[in-house]
Order: sequence, then C-alpha cells, then structure tokens
Amino acid sequence: MLAVLIVEDDPMVAELNRRYLEQLEGYRLAGIASNGEAALRLLRQTAVDVVLLDVFMPGMNGLELLRAIRQAQHGVDVILVTAAHDVATVEQALRQGVVDYLIKPFEFTRFQTALLNYSRRRKSISEQQSFCQQDLDKQFFTPQRSGEAAALPKGLDRNTIRTIWEQIVRIKREFSADEIAGIVGLSQVSMRKYLKYLQGLELISAEVSYGAVGRPLYKYRCINKQANMF
Repeated sequence: MLAVLIVEDDPMVAELNRRYLEQLEGYRLAGIASNGEAALRLLRQTAVDVVLLDVFMPGMNGLELLRAIRQAQHGVDVILVTAAHDVATVEQALRQGVVDYLIKPFEFTRFQTALLNYSRRRKSISEQQSFCQQDLDKQFFTPQRSGEAAALPKGLDRNTIRTIWEQIVRIKREFSADEIAGIVGLSQVSMRKYLKYLQGLELISAEVSYGAVGRPLYKYRCINKQANMF
C-alpha cells in the first residue's frame, strides 16, 4: 500500500482529506502534520510515498517545506492541495516537481483522479527495467484526453460504465440519476457513484438545487459526447 502524509493546518480540511483517502483502495495514512516542522519530523521517522501538501500554513509555508523536502532528498512525491492559484505559486510548485495540483475547494472525484494517476505512474515505473521513447510518451508525456481513465475506482464495472454512457449520449437535455438508473436497472446509490466518476473524467457536468425540504437535487448534462473511451 502507498503511504500518504497529509500536511494541513486546518483540522477540518485535514479530516476531510483523511476521509477521502479512506475511500480509496491501495493507500494508507502515514500521518497528519499541521505545520512544516512536524511534517519534516514525520518524514524522518516514517516511510512515506506521497505528501498531500497545503501552501498557506503558519511558520514554514508549503513551498518552503517543499524546497526543504527536496534539499533533504527524502525521496517522496508531492501533490499540492491548496487554495493558492496564482501563477507564481503554481510555477514554483511545478519547478519543484509536484506530481499534481488540486485547488480548493475540490470534489472527491478530482482527489480520486489525482491519487489514481499517481498510483498508475508508480506502478508503471516499478514494472519496467528500462524505457524506450514510445513507452515514456505513452505513459508520462502524452496529454491525457478528457474521458480517458487510468484505472477504475473500486466497485465500478467497465461494462456497466459503457452501458450508462451509451444512454447518456442519447439524451439531449439535463437528466437525473434516477432517470438513468431506471433505464439501466441500477440502484440510485450505485448510479450516483458512476455519475461522480464520469464527472471526474469531465464527461458530464452537474448542477445542484434544493427542494422544499432542503434535500439537494442534482441535474446532469453531457458535455463531451465525442469521448469514446468506453
């Protein structure tokens, strides 16, 4: 399992990231640090594969911690999870080799995509003794098209996704999870999981409204009918 260190000074956000991580197979929490100094201590004491790193923290900020991690040669990968979206921060993060960049607030599907892509990358590297140019281009340096997934999340079936997608592309209007669930023959709970996955691939969009009793009502719309990954 891949060990994940969460570095976040806001306890509520740290807890949310922890809960998101628990929903993904193949990962374990190595620890939670609320500041840069605590993170460096944990990195010295604990085996960590990837760090989920905030930028805005008291004392040592995230970019300073990122530089310290590189200087200490800890050999970990870093995913920035932050509200910082200015060009200077993004540029510095990329120069320091972050493998992904999540801007708060984000949905679970984007968090999931980041970790799944990271897991795929690690697996690809570990299975090779050497690379040819074609392998490198295919696995790392060719931009991923919208709708192209590295791996399916736990509990989802590719044939079911294909069936759902075939129904969605035929609809020329907004639709609900209940509507597609009735056509395909899935429970509403299962259908919502598949629709969240398709959202993460940027194939459908969702808008939420609230009924009289305050329950969220989601309406979906296909935004990329040309995708043919399924």
